[in-house]
Amino acid sequence: MLPHIVFLFSLLLSTSHAAVQDFCVADLKGSDGPAGYPCKTPATVTSDDFVFAGLSAPGNITNIIGAAVTPAFVGQFPGVNGLGLSAARLDIGPGGVIPLHTHPGANELLIVTQGHITAGFISSASTVYIKTLKKGELMVFPQGLLHFQVAAGKTKAIGFAIFSSASPGLQILDFALFASNFSTPLITKTTFLDPALVKKLKGVLGGSG
Repeated sequence: MLPHIVFLFSLLLSTSHAAVQDFCVADLKGSDGPAGYPCKTPATVTSDDFVFAGLSAPGNITNIIGAAVTPAFVGQFPGVNGLGLSAARLDIGPGGVIPLHTHPGANELLIVTQGHITAGFISSASTVYIKTLKKGELMVFPQGLLHFQVAAGKTKAIGFAIFSSASPGLQILDFALFASNFSTPLITKTTFLDPALVKKLKGVLGGSG
């Protein structure tokens, strides 16, 4: 009886081991779908696929928002494909802001590593949660909710965000309204903003319509 049990256990162990797929490094030449990118063949995977150095350098904050977001999503970091996480670096200059935006596909965890960041989000019940964070403090932003980050104080702030998806998605509210071809009459109708203001903001952000 014992030899049979040992045989069955060995068979089960070998079968389970064969069914395990440790990782699925993205083949970025393929198309991205709901399940992520297709996997590179194991023979072409190297240690470099699991390392990303792109967040070590500061982003360029000489722009209209005075801030930069450097992503380490699957498109930049193929090793996170299928793992349910990714990251980004936030560089926010004095007076800079990451405008109201949403990540449709992920929760976000922000940790401040330099300076102070005032951050917040708006719940589905239109309740606003805001906190000024200092170095070492964290804040979470639930999936799909509008949120923002602003430098608090007169010095540059840096933070790192971790997302619960390799492709969290991003939609910035101001850009969706004023950097698109969403028509001025419809924006006015749906937001109650003055048409002159809408046209001014479209002129600043490059929108049309």
